Amino acid sequence: MTLLLADTGYEVHAVVVGPMDNNVFIVRCTDTGDAVLIDAANEHERLLELCERLGVRRVIETHGHWDHIQAVPAVRDAGYDVGVTAADAGMLPAYDDILTDDSVIQVGNLRLSTIATPGHTPGSMCFQLEGTPLLFSGDTLFPGGPGNTSFEGGDFPTIIESIDRRLFTRPADTIVLPGHGLWTTIGHERPHLQEWVDRGW
Repeated sequence: MTLLLADTGYEVHAVVVGPMDNNVFIVRCTDTGDAVLIDAANEHERLLELCERLGVRRVIETHGHWDHIQAVPAVRDAGYDVGVTAADAGMLPAYDDILTDDSVIQVGNLRLSTIATPGHTPGSMCFQLEGTPLLFSGDTLFPGGPGNTSFEGGDFPTIIESIDRRLFTRPADTIVLPGHGLWTTIGHERPHLQEWVDRGW
């Protein structure tokens, strides 16, 4: 586990798990000690230890693909509520809460805004930590382009629209923390949108 980012009032911890090298993020309010885990992807014993140590109160999923949900049964068995969008809920073995667009997830004194970004899956969702430049993009936006839309339920024009209308409207210095690999910024990716459209992936 790496302490990825920290500032007044918050910490972001990151760990890479599983055969697909999934990024799992824990956003923690340093004022209250409360935290949320984004994507219970894999290696549930490792994640449960981190949940206990860092004060995680609930788990939220960016989408329902198998590589992002392998630890969901274990974290639910341990008493953590799991939230996912209605459109992706059927992809999970079980869940507790439905996440809706343009709502707020309270994490201690922190507020995570929900942003529906369909395309990679019908119910893909990103999370913006209010008052910070941090955007958790799941598999919607990566350095160099959108997430894969060749899987069942994926749609390339839809993900392009989601990125253009829901993410690229944000400030250039917004830090994009994706579900796999390295981070990027909105300002770095935004000029390349037409290139992605032209190449078709």
